[in-house]
Amino acid sequence: MEPGKLIQVSLSPRASIAAMSSSTASSALKRTFKSTAPTPASSDTLRDRLAAVLPQGYKFAIYHLSTPPTKTEALCSAPPDERPDKTFGECHFLAVSVDRDHGAPPSLKRASPGADEAKAAEPRAQVLVFAVEIFIFTTAYSTTLFVGKADSTGYLHRLKLPKGTPSPIREVTATFLAYLIEHRRRKNTQTIVNLFARAQSQYLFPGSVQNDGKHILDDRGLVKWWCRVLNPLMEGLRREAWGTPKGYLLVPGLEEADMRAFVPRTATSANNWVIGHPLEKISHYVDEFDWVPPRCLIPRYPDDPKSRFRDELDEEVSKRKQGMWKWASVKNLDQFWEMMSFRQECSSGRLTGFIWLVFDSKKKNNTAPPKAIAPASSFDTPFSSQNPPSTPPRRRVDILAQTPRSSKCSPLKQDVDPATPTTPQLNRSKRPYKKEKKKKKKRLTGPIISRPPKVKRQLRNYLLDRPTATKYYYWPAEGRGDKVVSESEYKRYIELLLHLDFSTLDKATGSSRRWISQTGVGADEWGASVLGKARTQANLFGSVSSGKEGGAVANLTGLVRRKGSSQEAGQSMVDSNGGAPKPVTVLDAGLIRKKPKEEV
Repeated sequence: MEPGKLIQVSLSPRASIAAMSSSTASSALKRTFKSTAPTPASSDTLRDRLAAVLPQGYKFAIYHLSTPPTKTEALCSAPPDERPDKTFGECHFLAVSVDRDHGAPPSLKRASPGADEAKAAEPRAQVLVFAVEIFIFTTAYSTTLFVGKADSTGYLHRLKLPKGTPSPIREVTATFLAYLIEHRRRKNTQTIVNLFARAQSQYLFPGSVQNDGKHILDDRGLVKWWCRVLNPLMEGLRREAWGTPKGYLLVPGLEEADMRAFVPRTATSANNWVIGHPLEKISHYVDEFDWVPPRCLIPRYPDDPKSRFRDELDEEVSKRKQGMWKWASVKNLDQFWEMMSFRQECSSGRLTGFIWLVFDSKKKNNTAPPKAIAPASSFDTPFSSQNPPSTPPRRRVDILAQTPRSSKCSPLKQDVDPATPTTPQLNRSKRPYKKEKKKKKKRLTGPIISRPPKVKRQLRNYLLDRPTATKYYYWPAEGRGDKVVSESEYKRYIELLLHLDFSTLDKATGSSRRWISQTGVGADEWGASVLGKARTQANLFGSVSSGKEGGAVANLTGLVRRKGSSQEAGQSMVDSNGGAPKPVTVLDAGLIRKKPKEEV
């Protein structure tokens, strides 16, 4: 790979990202994570964190949209005779843009034809270079971040970064994820990051595949890229408050040894990554039941292949047998993932990877649950044709079977003191029915006085009138977007982006201007200007390529010797520092013996 060449990758479910690996940038990213305490009360903002990982001296514009926590459908189906978990969902969308004409002097606009004085400089034209969408689902038991879409336009080269400078897209993605994780952390609550990596050409920016500057990674390169993005999160947030974070990787159709090749080779990666899936470990139903149907362990994400496969398996079961909660062809999770390798998304000639990060805020008890004891009468009764031996039905092991809901494992009821007597509820059916008398309306009399109209002097966002912390979610002001919109407005902005054109630079500039202006309607300040502060390898050794800023130019004379030069045979090699010539050892012709030819 040529130095300085941008690599475009695609991720799942919809993604295409420009990225380049660099040890210097990765170390700077880890320092950024470790310097910040993983508490929601952190003083630094998303703008400060992005500035710490972006190239020094280059300007970027950040646009962060989000929605408030809204009640949505549960991710996992509840077991039989159980209610689904109350779930709230948020949407976060981060877009990054750069100046179209970076480094060019700003254009001046005259007030009128023939005027000598010039007005202030016009704002520079912006072009979007990258965007990522993340869904957050919160319950009383866990907080799940699902990476839905990510894409890039390929116009990052407009910044004219020096050769050797890594693409900042990987650092922006990891920083944004770490920021949301730290500001959504709750006590005694599990945090999960999940994504589906699949190589595609374009998703969020239509027509960007026609841009020559956009290079798409293949399926293997994409899975490796995402593992490198998520690996610093586990190393930077490894503290007592987070427990022991673990990463899980599963590529359907590959052996364990082949999947190990995608994991980054660092000092702690062997302990951080596990080949497999954590679906049984992240479900609280496993702790409450001695057996859970497989369909209750598979979450339902938007545009996710395993969710579509789960819906197809549900359709195979007739409505009469829906109460059995059993699939006809799949009996356990191992069979589910084995059949996933033959699905269209996983068997179309490309590899697809499922990646999870699990942050446990507390250690689970390793004590085994008490076993259910069968009544003594069942052992005394002899077996006969009328009473054949059978396996007892599975049931809860911590409570009686007739109890509808457990109160031991629910975090909503942990603060309740069991010694406090509760007031019994009255039977509403036995209350005497009293007919309420209708109040008579008072007849208005007197002169009619008109009220002056109220002038609305400021725009108020009523979406912010929601509690910050509840038992089901935590929504701090630091973790919100620069603009909080409703769910319908959010979908409209995403649909607008999907109907624009980014095939050429002129069309991409016009599409970017339209999307930025329409999403910023009603906002006083839309878009945060960020100046990069990260000193990358290109900043430290920028004089090697440019020779400016008073840096010494590296002299490579004498270190590279061309092959096949006849003049160098009898000459001496000159030292790179201009020292005395070094003698060249010449072998005598008599020292070389030729092998005699055998006569046939």
